[in-house]
Amino acid sequence: MKFQAYLFIGVGLFFGLCAAIYAYWTGLAGGIEWTGTVALIVSVFMALMIGSWLLVSASRIERVHGRAPEDQLEGEIADNAGELGFFSPHSWWPLFVAMSVALAAVGFVIGWWLLAIGVAAVLLTVMGMVFEYYRGHFEH
Repeated sequence: MKFQAYLFIGVGLFFGLCAAIYAYWTGLAGGIEWTGTVALIVSVFMALMIGSWLLVSASRIERVHGRAPEDQLEGEIADNAGELGFFSPHSWWPLFVAMSVALAAVGFVIGWWLLAIGVAAVLLTVMGMVFEYYRGHFEH
C-alpha cells in the first residue's frame, strides 16, 4: 500500500506544479484564469488526501500484520492470496439504487417534489441492499 500512497502523493505534487505553471502562464496573458487554477488546486488536495490516507493506513496495517507482500521486494503474487470479501453474485439491488440516485439527480434539476421522491427511493433501496441477507432464502 505504500507504493500506492507514494503514487498519489506524486500525482498531487505534479498537479501542484501544473497549477503553478497554469496560473503563471494565464497571468502573463492578461490575468489568472481562476476556473482552471482552482480545479488544479482542488485536484492537488484530493490526490494528497488519498495519498496521506493510504500512507497512514499502510503504517497501521504494518504495525499489526507486518509488511504487505506487495511492499516487499521478495514478495510473490501467491503471498497475497486469500479471501477478499463477500460479493453478492445475484443481487438486483445495486441496479435499483443506481436508478433511484438517477431519479434524485433528475429531481434536483426538475423540482423539489421529484427530489423528495428520489431521496425516499434512495433510502428504501439502500435499506433493501443492506438488509438483503437478513431475511428470505439467503438469510444468515
